[in-house]
Amino acid sequence: MAEPLGDMLRRKAREKGGELALVCGGRETSFAALDRKSDLAARALLADGLKPGDRVAFLGKNSDRYFELLFAAAKAGMVTVPIGWRLTEPEIAFLLEDCGAAVLFVEPGFAALARRLIEGRPLRLVSMGEPLEGAPGYQDWRARGAEFAGELPAVDPGAPALQLYTSGTTGRPKGAMLSHANIFALNAASQQTDWNRWDEGDASLVTMPVAHIAGTGWGLVGLQNGAKSIILPEFDPAEVIRVVSTEPVAKLFLVPAALNMVLRHPAVGTADFSRLRHLLYGASPIPLDLLREAVGVFGCGFVQCYGMTETTGTVVALAPEDHSLEGNPRMRSAGRALPGCEVKVVGPDDAPLPPGTTGEILVRSPSNMLGYHGRQEATQEALRDGWMRTGDAGYLDEEGYVFIQDRLKDTIITGGENVYPAEVESVLFGHPAVADVAVIGVPDARWGEAVNAVVVPKGGADVDVPALLAWARERLAGYKVPKAVHLAQALPRNPSGKVLRRELREPFWAGRERAVN
Repeated sequence: MAEPLGDMLRRKAREKGGELALVCGGRETSFAALDRKSDLAARALLADGLKPGDRVAFLGKNSDRYFELLFAAAKAGMVTVPIGWRLTEPEIAFLLEDCGAAVLFVEPGFAALARRLIEGRPLRLVSMGEPLEGAPGYQDWRARGAEFAGELPAVDPGAPALQLYTSGTTGRPKGAMLSHANIFALNAASQQTDWNRWDEGDASLVTMPVAHIAGTGWGLVGLQNGAKSIILPEFDPAEVIRVVSTEPVAKLFLVPAALNMVLRHPAVGTADFSRLRHLLYGASPIPLDLLREAVGVFGCGFVQCYGMTETTGTVVALAPEDHSLEGNPRMRSAGRALPGCEVKVVGPDDAPLPPGTTGEILVRSPSNMLGYHGRQEATQEALRDGWMRTGDAGYLDEEGYVFIQDRLKDTIITGGENVYPAEVESVLFGHPAVADVAVIGVPDARWGEAVNAVVVPKGGADVDVPALLAWARERLAGYKVPKAVHLAQALPRNPSGKVLRRELREPFWAGRERAVN
């Protein structure tokens, strides 16, 4: 039975009391203290005049106080909107406008940016560090909760608790609304597997960004299982090695690009990973050579996780017993559906296809999102009769293993970050030297895929590529900026004028089993 996040934390506070829930930098917070502090912060939100359903935005790197705020907003019936700190100012401004945030909580280091963002907006500012001019410090602000004499509202588990932004078909990000019940289902499904059972005294490491389901979702899984969650502000291979070597970290989630960086760090050779039981990875498959090296270093079970923001994370997993150092056919798959999740593959008419036949992968799960905030048409396109359209092309084998072959959508996944070509194309097209442009993903040994642009110059003139990339960096987060620019006389298009991206991608993916990496 699903429960609101606030009730889950109250239950854990009764069960775990003074045991540590969060560790971040020099701060340690027990389950009881996290419950008490988030209660006070929930009352402070209500004392400020916010109402259930309001959006509470967070801008900053990973922090224990982010999770405290997430539980506070959940207890007050509000929705937390974490914003990626790597985004540019225009990108962040769009997200604030789109979600209609009532308040912005900002971590130290982003205060100047936050001040510019709130200008002309009915948006109040709270500093997660020391007080700023016109913005109270978090502890002072939280203390205001004592002034609220009313009761905290009853919260429906089916109400939204988290809004995470993901790429959209128009190139503008869409806010996927995830309910308390969605988050509960994420943990309930994986708990039924041997590889995600937690023991007393286990710790969890949160190093993926909280603006992604890989960060927030993984943090909540650890807390729901009563584990001590160690929060790193950002991914740092040296810190990952240090924490896993010195703390009882039983499970760790990394994208393959991050895993590769850990393996390349000089400290890895003398580290002690003996307490690590499972390493979970997602966003892309793991190359066999990398798996062999990683197993030799970590000596633990590996689990591939397949899912998306809209499914509250993992819905399909390749278990440790299916990972083979010699390689096997299942290593090319994403695994099988988790308990309670269903997967089917359909053709253009939405009719189910037989095993071995490639079509679009659809997922039905209690963790499927409520919908996109303010985007009814996009929601109806993505969610049909309870089935989430993943936009991935693949097939099922006779035993239910999911094999992903290509993407029907144009999304590029680079280093675990989603990039939608239309957004990048819109920026590049604004450059005065660009007549036409298409953005594609190409294989990359380090990042999985790299963003590349194919540019048609105006009037046949040359394009100053460094200047074009500088133009893009001013307007896009760094991971969205193309790693390479290829010049062309024209772009291939179909009779209706649509760019044939597949033709542009083909030379880069030739000779590979899959057109995704």
